[in-house]
This record gives sequence, structure tokens and C-alpha cells, in this order.
Amino acid sequence: MSNSDTPLDVGVIGVGSMGRHHARVYSELPSANLVGVSDVDTEQAQEVAQKHGTTALEMDDLLDRVDAVSVVVPTQYHLDTAKQCLSAGVAPLIEKPVVENQRQGEELLSLRETVGLPVQVGHIERFNPAIQALTDVLSGLNVLSIKTERLGPPPGREIDDSAVLDLMIHDLDIVLSLVDSDVVEVHSAGVRENRHATATLQFESGTIANLTASRLTQRKVRKLVVTAEECLVEVDYMDQSIEIHRRSVPEYIEKNGDIKFRHESIVERPTVSKGEPLKNELESFVSTVVNGTEPVVTVEDGLNALDLAQAIDEEDALGRKKITNPIQ
Repeated sequence: MSNSDTPLDVGVIGVGSMGRHHARVYSELPSANLVGVSDVDTEQAQEVAQKHGTTALEMDDLLDRVDAVSVVVPTQYHLDTAKQCLSAGVAPLIEKPVVENQRQGEELLSLRETVGLPVQVGHIERFNPAIQALTDVLSGLNVLSIKTERLGPPPGREIDDSAVLDLMIHDLDIVLSLVDSDVVEVHSAGVRENRHATATLQFESGTIANLTASRLTQRKVRKLVVTAEECLVEVDYMDQSIEIHRRSVPEYIEKNGDIKFRHESIVERPTVSKGEPLKNELESFVSTVVNGTEPVVTVEDGLNALDLAQAIDEEDALGRKKITNPIQ
């Protein structure tokens, strides 16, 4: 294991559309040494390796040479790949969804405890500078509701997961991180095999969350709105910006003999230190492995988001589903 003054030896397993970005970022991080990449498509692995000045390796060879890896393979291979990593003494960052189901999640949790290595889940929006700033903004506020939209046109590649498991799961994780209360009820609806879906969550505290995810919307949108008793907060994930609306005061004014009505409000725009979320995520992961600390996004976090996403996807015809207690 590297010390804090030596770059951590890392690798990437799976260098498709997302994995190649992991390789790029690792190759740019001073705290990481990209030892190699691995993929079942050897030509693709060699192409990515050449581009980022590293080596294409078989997975077993890669695991012999690194201390940490990003696991960016299809979800059905997450558990087996993570087991190989942990058995080899290598800490994994597993892209979302963390595994296919809760049974696999329990197996992963058990192995993590046995081996004693950190396992991070790739919920990248936790590392969006706007969301990191939002956490400070919401401190002390009485949050009534949260609304999220994660919309876009049909992708240019085949995606097996629904819009809930592929897109909404990001916002489910964010909402769960912002509301310190258990979800007690879920309502949802979807069309076209949930390629466009909406969900409403009811928290024990009384807070509600309304989420929409779509791969059928002809405009890309990534937004979150928090309604609190004290203000309304709007977050744009893509612009990495926050607007806080306060003190909307109604008044009547007279102009040229006409009485007109208007609302006056104060809009604050906090400074957000913009940056690439993936870079922030991988920097955090490297630091976690080097220092032996708990990841920002744990396996338990990933399983709680997965549980909700599957509850939304598999909801019965009544449009209502009670959910289990979250994993602690």
C-alpha cells in the first residue's frame, strides 16, 4: 500500500464509455499511478492504454500490481469482479448500481468486513461542486420538499437498465443524503418500460421528494429544487450553479394611475468552486484507500439507493409500495 507521499497504484477494469474517463482522470491525478487497464475487449483496452500512457493487462495481472481499481463493467458482473478484487487485497470503486440486488449486496458487505478494505460506490453527483455547496446551504433549514429532473434524449448506445436504474438512481442517492429520515412510502409511474418515469417519496419526517427521469426528452436537463420554509433553492448540475430565493413579498404599486401587482424577492447566487465531479470522486477514493478512512459513498449508501430504485421500477398496479428499513 502506498503512503501519503507516494502515488497510489491504481487500475481500471472495464474501459467502455465511462471506464475510459476513469482511466483519463487517474492518468492526470498526481496522487495516482495508473498501472494498467483491463477489458474483455482487448483491442479497446489497448487503445485506452496507449492513449493514457499505460498498459493493457489481463484482470488477474492487473490485480497483482495495484492497490485500488475502478470497476466499470456491466452491473451483472459487479459482484464477481468486486469479489476478485477484494480477495486479491485490492480496494474497489464500483460504479452504480452497486450490485444487481440486495442479496448480492449482503454478500458484498460480508466480504468487505472480512477483508477489511474500503469499498466505494460511484455515485458521482455527490462530488458535483454544486451539491457539495448545497449541503452547506441547507444546514439548519426546514426542508419541505425536493424536486429533481434528470432528462435527456434517447442515447446513442444500447442501455439495458431503465431510466430509474440508469438516471434516477443518482438523484435518489442525493435525496437520501440530504434528508435525515427514513422513506416510508413510494408512489411511481412510468411509460415505455420506464424509459420515462416519475416517483414520489414520503419521508417519516414529513418531507416529500418528487423525481423525474427520462431518456425520451428532447432536451438535456439536470436540476434539483429544494423548497424550505425559509427559502427556495435551485441547483443546476450541469452549470454547477445555485440560486437561493428569499423573501418573496407581494405588493401593489401605482403607475400612471394603474394599480399593478408584483412580487419582490431576493436572489442569492453563492460562489461554487467549479470542477470535474469525476476528478473529485477519484481523488476522494484515492485518499480513502491511502488513509484507510470510510468512503464518502459507502456500500450501504449504494444499496439504499438501489432498494428505492427497484421499488420504483417494480411497483405494483396500485401505484404504492411500502419499503423496507434502510441498511445501517
